[in-house]
Amino acid sequence: MSKKYVEFIKWTKDNNWNVIDKTGHSLMLKDEILSRYKEIPNEYLEFLKIVKQLISPNEKTWFICENEYNNEFDIAFRWNEFEALSLEIAKDDAEWKMEIISWWDNHLPIVMSVDGVYSFYAIDLYNEKGSIVKGYEPEFEETEKVANNIEEFFDLIMLNEIDIQ
Repeated sequence: MSKKYVEFIKWTKDNNWNVIDKTGHSLMLKDEILSRYKEIPNEYLEFLKIVKQLISPNEKTWFICENEYNNEFDIAFRWNEFEALSLEIAKDDAEWKMEIISWWDNHLPIVMSVDGVYSFYAIDLYNEKGSIVKGYEPEFEETEKVANNIEEFFDLIMLNEIDIQ
């Protein structure tokens, strides 16, 4: 394993991100997450084992970590906030709601941002397994691929080719 996440975490610390390291290096995601997302890439799981919190310098973008996935933080945005917003817009349209749920069943959100427009990065667990996609409001489920895998995603952030403030 390349352990690109170790290099990335060092980079975030060197670039004034708010980083809280985990003690114990264990990961206990709730069954709700593990049953919905069965093929989370190991590199991302390893990352979650050592990072408790990771927030950009402007505090408008953050990685979703174990406590957020387990709903153990009292924060304004839940880990699946953008899915919930899409479902709210779909209102009573059962078919549209099923499409939204199905899409999110195949895309694990890993980064959320409220910097300008609401946006996110997610791991594609279906079409191009392991690739990273980015989505924006108002059509969160219309995404663009930004990286082939989590390691490349970390590299692109460190090279400032993906601008996360």
